Amino acid sequence: MESLYHQTNRMLQEIEQSFQKLAQLSGSANIENEIQMKITAVNSNCDRLDVLLYKVPASQRPSAKMRIDQLKYDVRHLQSSLQLYREKQQRRFIEQTEREQLLSHRFSANTGPTETCLDMDFSLQHHTQLSNAHQGVDEMIASGGNILTSLINQRETLKSAHQRIHAIGSTLGLSNHTMKLIERRFVEDKYVMIGGMVVTLLIIVLVIYFVVC
Repeated sequence: MESLYHQTNRMLQEIEQSFQKLAQLSGSANIENEIQMKITAVNSNCDRLDVLLYKVPASQRPSAKMRIDQLKYDVRHLQSSLQLYREKQQRRFIEQTEREQLLSHRFSANTGPTETCLDMDFSLQHHTQLSNAHQGVDEMIASGGNILTSLINQRETLKSAHQRIHAIGSTLGLSNHTMKLIERRFVEDKYVMIGGMVVTLLIIVLVIYFVVC
C-alpha cells in the first residue's frame, strides 16, 4: 500500500508540472491529454488504495484513510482546474471564431447616404426561410383547427335544432290526436243528450196519456 501511495503522490506532482508546461505553451492538446490520462490513473490508484485500506491494521487505518482522502481531494482539485482550462479555451475559441466571422463580413452601401447593409450568408438566409416556412405551417394548422372547431359547433347547433323540431312535431302530433278525441267525445255527448231528451219527452207524453185517459 505504501508503494502505491507514494507512486500516486508522485503522479500528482507530475500533473502539477504538466499544468505549468500547459500554461507556458498557451495550450497544447498533447499535454492536455497527458494530464487527463494521469488524472484517470490517479483516480484508479485511489480506488485500489480504498480496497487495500481494509488490510491495514486498525490502529493505523485512520491515518492511512486521511492520506488517501488527501489524494482524492488533490486529484479532484486538479480535475476541476483542467475543466476550467478547457472551458476557458472553448470560450476563447468561440470569441476568436466570432471575431473572424465579423471581420470577414462584407458591407455594401445602401440607397441612403448613411445606411449600410450586412450581406447575409446562405446558411442564415436558409435558416430564415425555414423559420418562415415553419411559421406558415403553424398558422395553417391553427387556421384548420379553428375551422374544424367551427364545423363541430355548427354540427352541434344543427343537431340541437333537429331535436327541437322533432320534439315540436311529436307535440303537435299528440295535440292533433287529443283534439280528435275531444271532437269525437263532443259528438257522442250530443247524441246522448238528444236521445235523453227524446226519451224524456216520450215518458212525459205517456204519463199524461195514462193519467188523462
